[in-house]
Order: sequence, then structure tokens, then C-alpha cells
Amino acid sequence: MIVDCDAKALQHTESNIRKQNADSWLCTYAGDVGDKNTADTAAALCVERFGGIDVLVNNAAMRNYSALSQAQPEEWQAVVAVNMIGNANFCRAVLPFVRKSGKGAIVNVSSCYAVKGRKGMAIYDATKAALIAMTRTLAFEEADWGVRANVVCPGSTLTDFHIERTRAAGKDIEELKTQRQHTSLLGRWADPREIAHPILWMACDEASFITGTTLVVDGGLHIK
Repeated sequence: MIVDCDAKALQHTESNIRKQNADSWLCTYAGDVGDKNTADTAAALCVERFGGIDVLVNNAAMRNYSALSQAQPEEWQAVVAVNMIGNANFCRAVLPFVRKSGKGAIVNVSSCYAVKGRKGMAIYDATKAALIAMTRTLAFEEADWGVRANVVCPGSTLTDFHIERTRAAGKDIEELKTQRQHTSLLGRWADPREIAHPILWMACDEASFITGTTLVVDGGLHIK
């Protein structure tokens, strides 16, 4: 089941998945992740369609580019509502069902900049750092139920977000692809699949003895 605020993007993703596997068990729901009703409705719909919930991946996020000296309270509130409270709401909504799984897993997607400083994105980075702390607490609280909670911190990833933003600015996409040559040790963008695979691994039984862990998937950016 996929939840997103962008109904058009959901439709596009669903179409691509069904092209690869027409028999996919797939359900989508369009809603604001920052709204607790979205979490409650999505969890109930997932249980109705699939009979339960084994895994939650919190990947939705909101960005902000204000410096700390200029950021207004409403900017903080908007980002926190999605990046922190939204994630917490989804955890709360699914936990009664994930606990019943017997081997449930929650993977929260943070950022490599939660563990490495930079300028210009203080609100975003602060919420991503807080997500790591929240996940550690969740790992403690849910261990008795057999629920694992971990964090994946991606680095620079060439997603549609960056591509569309570049196009909107009238810039060349091929030039965009060369812009991370000096950012990480590997000197390139990550393909989205290079982030999806570690998330999948953290969620599956192969990582059954891992909880409360932060996995940084950034090509070495955080140590450069």
C-alpha cells in the first residue's frame, strides 16, 4: 500500500508497478501525511485490503530552505507536521497491527544530513535528526512485541523531485547528473534503487536481529 499527497504521482507509480507485475497486490491512498486522519484511514484500509500490516516505511518528507536566522515559526510548524508528527502518527496508527505480526518492522527514512552539518536547510535537517532519536525510542518501546524499528539515512539521490526541479529552472538534466562528483566518496548521485534495497533489507527477515540502528546510505558523504 502506498500513501502520498499527490494523487497523480500515485497513479503513475501504480501504473508502473502493474506494468511490471499485473498480479501485484496493490492499494493506494491520497492524503496529507501531516494529518492524523490520513494515518488512521490508511492503516484501516490496509488491514481491510490485506488482512494486516507487517511493515511500515515512513518516507514522506517536506523541505524548507530558510536559514535559521530567517526561519519563521510557521515554517518550522509546517515541516515538523510532516517530517516528525506525520511519521509519529503513522507509527501510532499501524502499531496495533504490526504487533500482531510477530515479526513486524518499521523503517523510518531520515537523511545523511541528520548526522552531518550543512547550511541552508536547518529545519529539514533538524527534523531528520529528531527522527533518529524517535526511532531509537520506538525500538526500546516495541521490543517486547517483537517489532523492530530502524532508520535509513540516504545521501544525494537522483529522484523525480530533483529532475522536475531542474526542469522548472530551465536547466539541463544531463548537467544535473554531474553535480555530485565532489559530494561523496563515490562521487555521484545514488540511483533510487540503491536506497530502496537497503530499506527493503531492513524491513525483511534477513535483518531480523537489527533494531534501533541507523544505516547511512550516502556513498561516504557523511565521513568526507
